[in-house]
Amino acid sequence: MTQTAVILGVGGLGCPAALFLCEEARVAGFSLRLLLVDDDRVERSNLSRQILYREDDVGRLKVVAAGRRLSKSAPWVEIVPRPVRFEASTSAQLLRGADVVLDGTDSFETRFAANDACCNSGIPLVHGAVLGWRGQLLAVLPRVGSCLRCLFEGPPPPGSLPSCAEAGVLTPLCGVVGAAMAALASRILRGDVAEAAGRLHTWEGASGRQRAITVPRDPGCPTCGASARAVRHPSSGGIPCP
Repeated sequence: MTQTAVILGVGGLGCPAALFLCEEARVAGFSLRLLLVDDDRVERSNLSRQILYREDDVGRLKVVAAGRRLSKSAPWVEIVPRPVRFEASTSAQLLRGADVVLDGTDSFETRFAANDACCNSGIPLVHGAVLGWRGQLLAVLPRVGSCLRCLFEGPPPPGSLPSCAEAGVLTPLCGVVGAAMAALASRILRGDVAEAAGRLHTWEGASGRQRAITVPRDPGCPTCGASARAVRHPSSGGIPCP
């Protein structure tokens, strides 16, 4: 049976996550269909950390350039490029049939939109982020553990935190977090999720420190708390998060 993974954002995290997930499928022996979702084009400034692109890809749609490279390096995986933005109007179509979603976007709004859509549809989500010298990873498993809103409640006010472009990102850390996202997604696809739910993993690039903490479910969470358990998202045909 073919497993379907959706990668949101084919940038500094999405590139290594896609590459490593293809290899995880080969080693673990499962059939993989990989949807690449991103409406951006490759810029020259991307080349230092977005490892699927080369100089001649500048100006091309990221999902097209990444899809070509992955199809050559991992012919055992079905690659499906989707050059669209993930938002409320496109989420239902993009997530239809998904077994896991990997979110490597750099937009707070998109991260929470993905969290809400996956919880409402009952689809496991692997959230990854890198800002400056710090990286983080969280598995959101609907009906099992907490979600992104249990940790942060919602996007920060505009301008309160620097963007990736302003703060920069530590390039090697993108590879570390992206690979960890792929490994976690592979575990979810293989049904090995006993210890994954609600565990926040963090990396401090300056000190090399790593740690994992449990994120408890917030009973008042509007997405996965008690008040949300009986509410089904109008655009979803899946299982609501309890």
